[in-house]
Amino acid sequence: MTQQIPDAPAMEPELSGVRNFRDVGGLPTTDGRKVKAGRLFRSGHLAHATETDAEFLASLGLHTIFDFRNAADQALDGHDVELPGVRNVNLPLSDPADGGEFWTMVREGDLDQLRGILGEGRAAARMANAYRAIITERTAEHARVLHALAEDSVPALMHCAAGKDRAGLSIAVTLLALGVERAAIVADYLESNAPHRRYRMRRGGEPEGTRSPEVAELLAPLFDARAEYLTAAFEAIEATWGGVDRYLAEGLGLTPETLARLRDRLLD
Repeated sequence: MTQQIPDAPAMEPELSGVRNFRDVGGLPTTDGRKVKAGRLFRSGHLAHATETDAEFLASLGLHTIFDFRNAADQALDGHDVELPGVRNVNLPLSDPADGGEFWTMVREGDLDQLRGILGEGRAAARMANAYRAIITERTAEHARVLHALAEDSVPALMHCAAGKDRAGLSIAVTLLALGVERAAIVADYLESNAPHRRYRMRRGGEPEGTRSPEVAELLAPLFDARAEYLTAAFEAIEATWGGVDRYLAEGLGLTPETLARLRDRLLD
């Protein structure tokens, strides 16, 4: 019987300008260990962090923030607030929605355009394909993150724009390397669906809460965390490397010694 993911910490902070923040501490591994609390965090972007949010983030004693946003994301939302003494590493990963032109159409396009690019399962298929591509094509970035965590970059926070896809996959890869139970990885990923965690995006000119039901349905696959997306990533690992062990060793270049250091830093 699979262990259940622990309940969210009772003292989880309510950050007013940062979405989807959480500590992944407490997740169980297959060998009976747990991820240490206060070592690995995830969130959406930090560009809109308030002064109080920044004070809380500074109190975490972070060594490194990994920002997986690209230039288009940063142009849209802004650069992260600066936290004193924290190293910021920008490793742009491909946005699952694939580019500024696509997002312009999502924000401004008419209903027929949206139907054409997102309807009849195309949006969900686009997301699953993007997850597969990030796993198979962005091994250098994930290798850099895991080697950094094994050496000196803990405590660390990983984020993208919404903290769901690119950060979610990077957290999932890290948890795979730690030997966290697959069900717990999926459960943590799905927490991004909570209403208070979701990325806020309004289409051009629309007041809050006025989106038509059909537009909302067409856009939903882009803003949902769906188990099928993460499953597509896991399946890409199996198809390309034959399993997690070879993925870590051959795809990400993690030696047994590096894996041991990583686990010592991040596991109880």
